[in-house]
Amino acid sequence: MKPSAIELPLIAQARNHGDRVAIVAPDGTYTFRELLAASQSVASALLRDTVDLNEQRVAFLIPPGFQYVAVQWGIWRAGGLAVPVSVSHPPPELEYVIADADAELVIAHSEFANLLRPVAEKLSRRFFLTTGIFSTKETDLPRLALSRRAMMLYTSGTTNRPKGVVTTHGNLHAQVSTLVSAWEWRAEDRALLVLPLHHVHGIVNVLACALYAGAACEVLPRFDADAVWEKFLAGAFTVFMAVPTIYTKLIAAWERATVQEQRAMSNACAKMRLMVSGSAALPVRVLEKWQSLSGQILLERYGMTETGMILSNPLRGERRPGFVGTPLPNVEVRLVDEQGHAVSEGQPGEVQVKGPSVFLEYWRKPEAMATAFHDGWFCTGDIAAFENGSYRIWGRRSIDIIKTGGYKVSALEIEDVLRQHPEIAECAVFGLDDAEWGERVCAALVLQEGNTMALENLRHWCVARLAVYKIPTRLFLFETLPRNALGKIIKTEIKKLALNS
Repeated sequence: MKPSAIELPLIAQARNHGDRVAIVAPDGTYTFRELLAASQSVASALLRDTVDLNEQRVAFLIPPGFQYVAVQWGIWRAGGLAVPVSVSHPPPELEYVIADADAELVIAHSEFANLLRPVAEKLSRRFFLTTGIFSTKETDLPRLALSRRAMMLYTSGTTNRPKGVVTTHGNLHAQVSTLVSAWEWRAEDRALLVLPLHHVHGIVNVLACALYAGAACEVLPRFDADAVWEKFLAGAFTVFMAVPTIYTKLIAAWERATVQEQRAMSNACAKMRLMVSGSAALPVRVLEKWQSLSGQILLERYGMTETGMILSNPLRGERRPGFVGTPLPNVEVRLVDEQGHAVSEGQPGEVQVKGPSVFLEYWRKPEAMATAFHDGWFCTGDIAAFENGSYRIWGRRSIDIIKTGGYKVSALEIEDVLRQHPEIAECAVFGLDDAEWGERVCAALVLQEGNTMALENLRHWCVARLAVYKIPTRLFLFETLPRNALGKIIKTEIKKLALNS
């Protein structure tokens, strides 16, 4: 029996919110009714001579704002699989995502036309500009089953290139409805969104949750600490979510302010009902400083692109520094040792997850899927312990994953790029703990004979080849890199040498 087709939950909810404000952006204020109309025009333009995109991949590069949401919803309403790409990525990374996803359609905001059009033409993809898709005559749209593929986000794993994480409409609905319930989103909320929109934190936790609940979401095109404080002071915001790095920068801006300004800034924060930190471990000193200046105890939670949110401190109740709470509704969690056996309380084990929010597949990577699940449980690769009624994350099982500024970065991917440099003979990329960024991306290099290199030169070379958050911020030069008997580089030894240098 075919799964029943319905109107997608986000769309159905939007119809209930009508003329309420949905999106506030630099170019204007838009209602849910306007969002529905714009997304239907986008869907009609994409469908053209067909009645259903049938999960065709549609890559889109649009800055945060109303057009981003309208295009995302339009792709979904046409039956497509939305593939958002990052506004900070250089052409090689854009090309990789579009080619790997086998995106048949590519949409660009006019701001990025000169960047994305050559990529689309090189790969022979159908190309659209947003200037031409919002005035299309509306046509009938398909009704979709929740089992249909909805979105593909790219995340770094233990392989050397990012993997496409595919979620269904059912997965997304489970992720959103769980958070709306657990964090008590309501139509009267007003959220400020400063997070990137190619990442689950911004797309699901803020944007989709706000719109599902009928709340207004004000979008800034990029994070700027002073601009955020101005918004806090001017707007009646109730919800704010960010990564630890953002809170560190907001603290620094607060400290630069006058005493009178600080008092006003603190009062603005104190009026909010929920402030959340995630995507990286929150240093206790940052939590305590933020609490002292804002009166807010940041709610820490834990999740992944593959699963949505898994664990959360309570909305109401004690929030313990360094802990990420308990499983969210409809999410099953267990901790196991290397043999797959459950660990006792207080002992570390790998976090494994089950539930309707868990993703469908890694796009066209059956080998990765084969190792990602064990007995139906998704293996996160993160190590945690359950202590006194709450989970505490210990870190990644793999040293090749670096969490920096809320992003999860593959060291192997960066190494592949660095090896292209004509003056680099060998390299190893790793993370070192950092109070502001969580971890800093570091590179250990062995140079070709007779060469020297400064960090500034390396970073300049990387700009055209790597997203800015992947570019090394510390450089260590070695004559040789430590290796084991099989010739494999020993990164734990490199980290020790770097810490002692």
